[in-house]
Amino acid sequence: QVQLVESGGGLVQAGGSLRLSCKASGRTFSSYAMGWFRQAPGKEREFVGSISGDGGRTAYTDSVKGRFSISRDNAKKMVYLQMNNLQREDTADYYCAARLDYGGTYVLAYEYDYWGQGTQVTISS
Repeated sequence: QVQLVESGGGLVQAGGSLRLSCKASGRTFSSYAMGWFRQAPGKEREFVGSISGDGGRTAYTDSVKGRFSISRDNAKKMVYLQMNNLQREDTADYYCAARLDYGGTYVLAYEYDYWGQGTQVTISS
């Protein structure tokens, strides 16, 4: 069982930066691939990015490439989403998710077994 708690959301002006954090509990954190998803009001949850259990592979949706970066610290059981040059369309609730890593790249919400409660990110113009 893995429990996830996100933090770091808030209100920021367009062009600014935020770093989201996700704290995991449970054993063998390094066995889990981690994903970040977001859901804007009235929209479906969408994939933002993912990172493999060993941190060696990352993947991002096109709209955030070059602006967002995912990293992890397995010793601390933490995963991070660094978001730069934020735009209004990045406004959403952001969720981290976990699943056992079997070497794939996991971009679909249903592929993840554990979810945090989310943290709200609001970008003002």
